[in-house]
Amino acid sequence: MLLGQNVNCWHGESLTGGEADFGDLIREVAKIDGLERLRYTTSYPSKMNDSLIRTHGELENLMPYVHLPVQAGSNAVLKAMNRQYTAEEYLDIVRRFREVRPDIAISSDFIVGFPGETDEDFEATMRLVEQVGYASSFSFKYSARPGTPASLMKNQVPESIKTERLTRLQELLLSQQKSFNLNTIGKKLPVLLAEKGRQKGQLLGYTPYLQPTHVSADETLFGQIVNVKMTGATATSLTGELNDLAKRV
Repeated sequence: MLLGQNVNCWHGESLTGGEADFGDLIREVAKIDGLERLRYTTSYPSKMNDSLIRTHGELENLMPYVHLPVQAGSNAVLKAMNRQYTAEEYLDIVRRFREVRPDIAISSDFIVGFPGETDEDFEATMRLVEQVGYASSFSFKYSARPGTPASLMKNQVPESIKTERLTRLQELLLSQQKSFNLNTIGKKLPVLLAEKGRQKGQLLGYTPYLQPTHVSADETLFGQIVNVKMTGATATSLTGELNDLAKRV
């Protein structure tokens, strides 16, 4: 996992002495012997270039998952947040990702009730969510931090309205996440068994799409990637059975 705040802003010197961007770094890291899974987070939309997007169609060990925080679907709110991109530009980035990797899972972050957010602004966020279709997301109510420009803005949104908006947004996001998970039932996916499960004889693993998956498995398989046939799904996790146990994928 390559971890950083706005990690795709990374740039540096290439191995040949030229300029390298984050896509170049991903390509070099992907060459490490024995590296079966590669991820990165968190990316910033306006810094998402073609070089990085193309890696998702080029590299087998780069997982088909990207966390792409949007925060809001209203251009007025995005401008007030100083996010440096529009909703249309964000949607175009999602389109480009899906062109190179049609099965890619997109997750995001949202803030509702930013100062000045109108009903129309919030509805724009809901429309964006419907257009994208997220595999998972994190969403929060805006809360003022002392000393920040937003805390001094006029038109602070009442708490009751923020709560109502967050409830609506989370209902939509949760329904999309559940639908994404339900679509895996019956499929065989490679799962990295990474943690002990809550129940005895159970391990918790992760699909390439970062879906938590509960599997009845011996602890000797801890840390391995195994084939799992998905048998059940909720909005938050999957359950499955070991399949082709001797074959690592």
